[in-house]
Amino acid sequence: MELRHLRYFVAVAGTGHFTRAAEQLGISQPPLSQQIQRLEHEIGTPLLKRLTRGVELTEAGKVLYDDALTIIKLTDAAFERTRAVARGINGTLRIGFATSTAFNPQVFALLHRFRDKYPGIVLEPQEKDMAGLMTAMGEGALDAAFIRLPCERSKDFSFKVLDIEEMMVALPKKHPLSQGKDVRLAALRHDTLITFPRDLSPGLYDAVTQACEDAGFTPRFGQQCPQITSALSMVATGFGYAVVPASLSKIDENNVRCLPLAGQTLTTQIALAWRRTDNCKAALHLVGLL
Repeated sequence: MELRHLRYFVAVAGTGHFTRAAEQLGISQPPLSQQIQRLEHEIGTPLLKRLTRGVELTEAGKVLYDDALTIIKLTDAAFERTRAVARGINGTLRIGFATSTAFNPQVFALLHRFRDKYPGIVLEPQEKDMAGLMTAMGEGALDAAFIRLPCERSKDFSFKVLDIEEMMVALPKKHPLSQGKDVRLAALRHDTLITFPRDLSPGLYDAVTQACEDAGFTPRFGQQCPQITSALSMVATGFGYAVVPASLSKIDENNVRCLPLAGQTLTTQIALAWRRTDNCKAALHLVGLL
């Protein structure tokens, strides 16, 4: 039995007439009659009563008709879901986030636009450090990722810059310099710099330490925070100061004040990265929205 046999049978049963069913299906009547006869032969029982002016379903035919409608409906739905995934309007998008990029408003705005335009696609977010993101992208475990530049392995992928974010100095509220409009890094030469492990975001780590060197001093490293986002908590408890992306300054931390850098500009770029080949349509739709 082939699916088309069920479609032929449903058409004949639905119209009650071989001629009208043939016209509906776009085939001639003799082949249609032959296919129905083959179906009846395979099942082993008549499905239709041939009348002078049409056909009627037998008791067996009524049972098959109901099931055939369900089978065709499920099959058509399966085909449509498959086509929708292939077109990138249904399915999933495995999206990675480098630590702290999820706080950036441009990232939020892009994902909101994507959700509005492609409501049938389910986002599967994963937060990883930069090394983890690059590995997951290369192995095909992620479809796209929001990363921070510079990143050495970013050249292995296609990417587009989404936002250029200023870096700010996070100080405990009780720090003497926290009440100013801005702060110079040189004024913090004797304070302890809170950092994160370099492999979380090598480019950002190197940029912060280089900014200190450019300001005329080698930073005094203290306690490391496990993630960039946890730096503010450590600043609040008095472990030292931190240099963080501006988007983190939006986190409500009562005992921390974030100030712009004075005398020098330090920025970090947020980019969307995706594989150069073997991309799912959902990822390419996200890229298209950029």
